Amino acid sequence: MERDAALDRVAEIVDIVERAANGDAHLPVPVREVWVYGDVALGLDPIDRLDVYLTKDLHMRGDADREAEFREQYGVAGVGKTVDADWAAAHPEHLRANDNGHAAPERCLAAHLTGADEPIHLEVCNASFTDNVTQRLRGAMARDAPEQSLDPRGVCLWVDGQRDADAMAKLRGGELAFPTLSEALEMLGLDEGTAAEAAAAMRERRAERTGRTVRGDVV
Repeated sequence: MERDAALDRVAEIVDIVERAANGDAHLPVPVREVWVYGDVALGLDPIDRLDVYLTKDLHMRGDADREAEFREQYGVAGVGKTVDADWAAAHPEHLRANDNGHAAPERCLAAHLTGADEPIHLEVCNASFTDNVTQRLRGAMARDAPEQSLDPRGVCLWVDGQRDADAMAKLRGGELAFPTLSEALEMLGLDEGTAAEAAAAMRERRAERTGRTVRGDVV
């Protein structure tokens, strides 16, 4: 993906999130933060994949009475509980379930915000990017699965209703400076050798991905 096109796509995602926050559009769950990280934050052009991080809130306005309607019509449980029923009614083509047949907020967000063939990876979590980076690294290293770590080199573009136009301008101008991935992991507490191995594993896993991918996480 060309860098300008990638940043245009990010801007479109922020626009949708902002409209939903203002009550002018629906999303399956409320979104509190929008970040980009990895290649696009580093200023590479072109980029292999666009990595976007969303901090979501729980869907609190339950509408359990409509759950049976969506289960019968679409075979998806939990609509009105885990995702917004009004959103599902307006965008049934984006309704997605997890392996247990329950509405999956992260998959619904990915379907709504990105195209299936776009080289975009979406991370969706209830925690802020900065908090989750540390938690994911600790968990991944404890499981001896460093490839599951999150690239800590990120830029916040929208948080709690506020758009950071300056951050986007710096992204477009390639003005932000970040360390290498292994150096960034060292800053989070890994020793030099372990950081280098973890960075290599993360790059290898990322290179295997194609099209739209999504991961949901809870911290």
